[in-house]
Amino acid sequence: MASPMRSLLTDPARYLQSFRLFLANSTEHQCMQEFMEKQLPDVIASIGNGKSTINVLSIGGGAGEVDLLILSKVQARYPGVTINNDVIEPSADQISKYKERVAETSNLENVKFTWHEETAYEYESRMNAEKKSKKWDFIHMIQMLYYVKDVPATIQYFHSLLEAQAKLLIILVSGTSGWETLWKKYGSSLPLDDLCLYVSSADIKRILDSAGLKYQLHELPSHMDITSCFIEGNKNGELLLDFLTETYEFSKTAPPELKRQVIEELRKPECSEKRDGKVLFNNNLSVIVIEP
Repeated sequence: MASPMRSLLTDPARYLQSFRLFLANSTEHQCMQEFMEKQLPDVIASIGNGKSTINVLSIGGGAGEVDLLILSKVQARYPGVTINNDVIEPSADQISKYKERVAETSNLENVKFTWHEETAYEYESRMNAEKKSKKWDFIHMIQMLYYVKDVPATIQYFHSLLEAQAKLLIILVSGTSGWETLWKKYGSSLPLDDLCLYVSSADIKRILDSAGLKYQLHELPSHMDITSCFIEGNKNGELLLDFLTETYEFSKTAPPELKRQVIEELRKPECSEKRDGKVLFNNNLSVIVIEP
């Protein structure tokens, strides 16, 4: 009998709802913000040397929250320089939120925004069809490599678009995170469709090493409060379980034994720690900075 389980990505509204709850319950954006404040200035220290225009490519820019933080650091390092910021983002809803955010943000006079409502693969195909290969001074892929079909090819393609002083920055879940544990153990039982891959920094390191690319790795500690996942019938808990398993209504559609095992796994030290009466899931991230 076919399992009633289906990928969370088949219901964009519920996916967005669970994703927003994940952001509210986790230190995801705070730990990225801290990295942008403290370490990004060193990463971008030479990307615009001697240039009158800096070209930045954001792949999977979402609603632009992290993008604008990055741009503020580029502006601080290269005051007054024109920045072309191109954004590849398949969701029309996210792009309109991004545009609203730009409209509400001051000091963006020297930044020119161009949005492309397409996936990374569609962008690559379009550029190849138009026989274009624009070079970039800074390319970033933040939490988006789960949604590409061929990770090595995607990294290779965008790496080939780097200027001599440029950097390619990737942020995704760490190989030491609870995600890695959960995916390795239960990935094959979950309704993963071809919209989403289980990939962590451990996989990216292997890809970069075998391609002989030079990179630096930074670990960002992060956690997510999943206490509500253990309260039967709790709406937020059910949404977070959906997000953790990438499964639409996991609590209602998963076989009882699988549900029991996943919930048990989430309590284990490989996935979470107990602190102040809460269960905090290990949401550690890795930042990988790749040289041209």
